[in-house]
Amino acid sequence: MPEHRPSPRPIDVKAYARLAGLLYLVIIVIGVLGESVIRGKLVVSGDPEATARGILAAEWLWRLGVGGQDLLLLCAVGLTLLWYILLRPVNHHWALAVAFFGLVSLAVESVGALHLHAVLTPLSGSAYLKVIDPQQLHLLAYQSIVAHAHAFGLALIFFGVECLIVGHLIRQSGYFPKAIGWLMQLAGACYLVNSFAMILYPPLQDLLFPAILLPCFIGESAFCLYLLIKGVDVAAWRQRAAGGSAAV
Repeated sequence: MPEHRPSPRPIDVKAYARLAGLLYLVIIVIGVLGESVIRGKLVVSGDPEATARGILAAEWLWRLGVGGQDLLLLCAVGLTLLWYILLRPVNHHWALAVAFFGLVSLAVESVGALHLHAVLTPLSGSAYLKVIDPQQLHLLAYQSIVAHAHAFGLALIFFGVECLIVGHLIRQSGYFPKAIGWLMQLAGACYLVNSFAMILYPPLQDLLFPAILLPCFIGESAFCLYLLIKGVDVAAWRQRAAGGSAAV
């Protein structure tokens, strides 16, 4: 007699969507505070000595920013998984692409976070550092900050492609608003332009930044708030999931 196995319990897709919105909100808040309030306040562009003085005067704030960046990465891993679950009914292969581009982006961003951790090492005043000139130590700390900026720019290339795919799947889904899909694709395009400008012609990035990131903030915030408040059209999601992935 064949063994009877209970049917798998259907997932609570609305709870998943709202969890994704919550994680997204944490990521956005930490990202904005880290760049504008913490690093924006402590890092003096082009001045390693002033930057070192600022960090040492508010070491607790720098450490808070580094810890926040680590928390951001943890939340982003969870968000990547939830995006895959929410968008898989539209097209399984493209949803996998979202996950792959997202994880590569996070791997590169993790390297950048490691550079933020390293900033305090040459400023620690440890005995083994006394043989090195203080100006050189300040330069080493500043170079770690510069390395983080380049790693973050590279990570945004992969995240930009991820946003383009996410936006496409949102537009095709039938259970998320098409307008949010367009906004996410605009965000992805702006991330790509910003990062490639930084690599290919930095004066152009200086001209575009930070205005070019405003569409990114609007698009990501719109998707975040929709997930958090509305969640997802559960009936449309289940209908799409039951019908299998379409080739889009």
